[in-house]
Amino acid sequence: MGYPVTLIRGDGIGPEVALATQTVINATGVEIEWHVVDAGVDVIAQYGTPLPDHVLDSIRKTKVAIKGPITTPVGSGFRSVNVAIRSALDLYANLRPARSMTGVKSYFNNVDLVIVRENTEDLYAGIEFAKGTPENDKAKQFLSALSGKVIREDSAIGVKPISDFGSRRIVTFAFEYAQKITAGR
Repeated sequence: MGYPVTLIRGDGIGPEVALATQTVINATGVEIEWHVVDAGVDVIAQYGTPLPDHVLDSIRKTKVAIKGPITTPVGSGFRSVNVAIRSALDLYANLRPARSMTGVKSYFNNVDLVIVRENTEDLYAGIEFAKGTPENDKAKQFLSALSGKVIREDSAIGVKPISDFGSRRIVTFAFEYAQKITAGR
């Protein structure tokens, strides 16, 4: 029996990309027990949601997931499946390592850094009101009254919550991660 891995095929080009990924990983010779699931636009009619519960259940069970591309609606439709997965599983930290590599031409040498990005609050937890909607007009009136400033007529309004908890958690994570990876250097 191989390592259990959830493979979320996605929609659009997702299934094709997922199959190519699966083929490449299988070619390594590492035994994988694939748990193939679907999410995205293509499953809404069947499950009433782009992210059915069994997808999250599979990720929780295997503890590893590979995801093909999934449609992200712009402005309306449904909540991003990517954000929904991160929120449901509390995947609040996104690590982006950047390192110089010998033989790769670059403007900078000896780069070794990790960007730690908050993944669930702020931009990902906000609400937006489209220009010209009654909700947007109400939000503009509220903000104008609160701030004493006039909000431009052609403005849309977005509210992005930032909490003490979320800020402390990501900063603590970043410092603890830095201490862990630099220990013994």
